[in-house]
This record gives sequence, structure tokens and C-alpha cells, in this order.
Amino acid sequence: MNIILCGFMGSGKTTVGLELAKIMGRKFIDIDEMIERENGIAIKAIFTVHGEDYFRDLEHECCKKISQFKNCVVSTGGGALTFERNVTALKQGGKIVFLDSDFDVICQRIGDSKSRPLFQDREKAKALYLERRPKYLSAADYVVDGNMSVRKTALEIAEMFR
Repeated sequence: MNIILCGFMGSGKTTVGLELAKIMGRKFIDIDEMIERENGIAIKAIFTVHGEDYFRDLEHECCKKISQFKNCVVSTGGGALTFERNVTALKQGGKIVFLDSDFDVICQRIGDSKSRPLFQDREKAKALYLERRPKYLSAADYVVDGNMSVRKTALEIAEMFR
């Protein structure tokens, strides 16, 4: 069974996912990296050239593919599990863990990152966070405090799946 991590950008899906995979001796998969690798183009460029709908279709195809994998730790994109079709696909092969991080903690982690276009306007980012949080909660099989250290969060998740 796969362990699928969801949460807002900056909640630690990739860093916690890498640590969790190491602790549990599992393969780590980042859906965004998978999309970039398979399409030979950065996600930012996919959005610019083809638009969000095209990206969401690529993302859904990856979710379906991943549901066939076994015993992986999967990091989803911040918006992936706001779509029911992705939740349904991923749950066929795993359990979803929501890294529930406070918005203030996320802001500290992201800082003034220029690589996060959605974070250039903090008010818009906060509105998006508030919009997505209930969707993460409804998708999740488990909810973990995402405000803890990477190691502590990963250990807590590992314990849930032992």
C-alpha cells in the first residue's frame, strides 16, 4: 500500500516524504517531478504554454499510474487532491495522509520564495489555503500535525503504518 502525502505548498510533502521513504525503506515519488520528467517540460511552462486544465489532465494520468504502484511514499502537488478524481484514483492503491500545517508556519518555511508564484501575494495565498484545507481534510485517511519537525512528522507517519 502506498502512503500518499497531501497538503498546502510548504506543508512539507516532499521533505517529509523523502525522510519517510528513507525510514520505511520505500521508494519516493513526487507527482510534480514525475510530470516534468515524463513531459520534458517544467510545470510552470506547462501552465504557461498549455494552461491549467492540460496540467490537471497530466496530473490525473500520473495519479492513475501511481495507484498501480506498491509500497511507495508519494508527494502530491498542492492542488492535486482538491480534485475528487485524483483522490479516487490514489485511494485505490494507498492511504492519504494530510500534513496539516498552520498558514503562519507555511509562510515561515516558504519565506520570500520567488519559485512559488502563488505566494507572491500573501492574501491570495491565504484565501487559497482556506479554500483547500477542507478538501484535504475530506480526502485524508489520516491527519498529522504538519507543524512538527520533518523527522518527527515522518516518524509519526511511519508509526501509523507499522
